[in-house]
Order: sequence, then structure tokens, then C-alpha cells
Amino acid sequence: MPTRARPTQRRNQVLSREQIIATAIDLLDTGGEGALTVRAMTDRLATGSGAIYYHVGNRDELLDAAAETVIIAALAARPASTPEDEICAVSLALFDAIAEHHWLATRLTLQIIRNPVGPVTVGIFERLGRQVSALGVPQARWFSAASTLVHYILGAVSQNARVEGDTLGVGPKADREEFFEATSQAWQDLDAETYPFLHAIVGQVREHDDRDQFLTGIAVVLDGLTHLR
Repeated sequence: MPTRARPTQRRNQVLSREQIIATAIDLLDTGGEGALTVRAMTDRLATGSGAIYYHVGNRDELLDAAAETVIIAALAARPASTPEDEICAVSLALFDAIAEHHWLATRLTLQIIRNPVGPVTVGIFERLGRQVSALGVPQARWFSAASTLVHYILGAVSQNARVEGDTLGVGPKADREEFFEATSQAWQDLDAETYPFLHAIVGQVREHDDRDQFLTGIAVVLDGLTHLR
């Protein structure tokens, strides 16, 4: 009498790279990088570790694949009509992706540093770089201009994400509100004559909108780029 295949064996036959990456993203969204373990993956997928290694490699490669999947999806938005609008659209797509996936900020930075020919790095630089060109920035300044945009985006989005062991971030809404309330109160308690500017903006600290603040920074960078013509 033939033996029946075990459930894990049948699962291995249909397991795909896309399923593995989707499961990894779900674990990362739920618990951050610490939640992404081989044990958690094999439990979720009802498979062995060999199947995961076969499709995506080691844990670090799985993290990179998860980041690539999210970023490429974010960059798939339709192009805008003007260079300025396109830069804002791409920047906000990255901002919103990291706001939704707090673990992504560190992985995005690592992708750009470690993999200059990877789809994340070339996708971001090509999409933004074309708009820098369209703005009339001299070609000799294209790299510096595009890099300035990327550096601002990475720095700003990292401050709005909870990045484990890397960047002090603000995660859930309650934590964010507590953080800015405590900050504004601490600034309010400073000597007003020594710190007049901080006293003047304590209300703005409590009430500001992160997306509006981010777009203000993009506007400042864009205004600077026009002076490079």
C-alpha cells in the first residue's frame, strides 16, 4: 500500500518565492526584524528551512528581498505631470511605505549603501534623477542634486519609523503623541531668554503633521535645486 505524502512535503512542492517574501513582510510588520526567524517562517509556511534557503537564501537575503518587494511596489505609481510633482510623488510613496512598514527604513538605507546596482538603488536614483535633469540642473551637478534628495528622504523617513537598534523612531500614534508632548513640554520648561526660538515653536511641535513637514523639506530642496541652473 503506497504511503501518503506528509503535509509538509506537499507544501514544499507548491511553495513559491513570492509566498515566502509575503510571509516575511507580514512577520516584519507584526514584530520588526526580531520577529523574522527561520522558526517563525517554517511554522507559518508549514515547511522546512531548506525550502526557504532554496528560494531566497539566508535571512539577510530574505530581508533584502522583502525590502525590494515593498519599495518596487511603492515606486510603481503613475508618473506625475511635472518634475516637481513627480519628485513629490516618489518621495511621498517612499515616506508612506516606511510609515506602513517601520522596519523598512534601515533596510532601504542598507540597500542603497551595499547594493548600488540593485533594483532599489537604481530605481530610486533613476526616477528622481530624470526629474533633476528636467528641472534644468546642469549635468555636472546631477549626481550631487539627486543624492541630496535621496539623503533628505532617507533621513526624514527614518525619523518617522521605529528602527530596531538603529534609529530612535516614533512608532504607534500613541507613542508619537507622547514623544512630542514630552519634547514640547521639556522645551517649554527651558529658560525663555536663552531659548526664545524653542519657546516660540512648542505649539507647532505638538500639532505638526509628519507628511506636511516632510513635504516642506522636499519643497526646500526643490527650491535649492532651481538655483543650480
